[in-house]
Amino acid sequence: MIANSVYLASQSPRRGELLSQIGIHYERLSNKVCEKHLPDESPEQLVLRLAVSKAQAGWAHGKRQHFWPVIGSDTIVHIENTVFGKPDNNEEAKAMLRQLSGRSHQVKTAVAVVLGKRLLTKNSDSRVYFHTLSDDDINDYVESGESLDKAGAYGIQGMAGKFVERIEGSYSGIVGLPLDIVSGLVKEVLASSSQ
Repeated sequence: MIANSVYLASQSPRRGELLSQIGIHYERLSNKVCEKHLPDESPEQLVLRLAVSKAQAGWAHGKRQHFWPVIGSDTIVHIENTVFGKPDNNEEAKAMLRQLSGRSHQVKTAVAVVLGKRLLTKNSDSRVYFHTLSDDDINDYVESGESLDKAGAYGIQGMAGKFVERIEGSYSGIVGLPLDIVSGLVKEVLASSSQ
């Protein structure tokens, strides 16, 4: 049985909603992690480094009051080695969506769980296929304001769901927190800490 309580080192409302969906109580910890893509860093290395940094920053946070696991997670969208982070403005969001239009892209979400000296990590890899988007599709979506705080300039759980032809992989991983992985890692870290 997994823990009923964790710390979530993320301000993402979507990640909180996903934890609540599977009955996990969480408290948020703020974290300040530089999310800059390092030179020669692969998408896999980037997403894992950021998830681990967030979890470790959460564990080091002075406001923790309980011995609960800390979950850090990061999600990126990429095509080959081109990473699409969160757009800085509407024009950047439109440019990203034009590149994603009519083709497939990968969504990687890494999860890191810290409890004491124990650190466990795992990646979720999914593929998303977009329909061809018209200029009106892109403009209307970006004008909604939904694209600015999301990797790849879209949220599959929102209005951009209509852009998706199909997915291969974990829907919750694409949203930002693969629930099967979270459940398994939390269970494992708690079992190892009680031995």
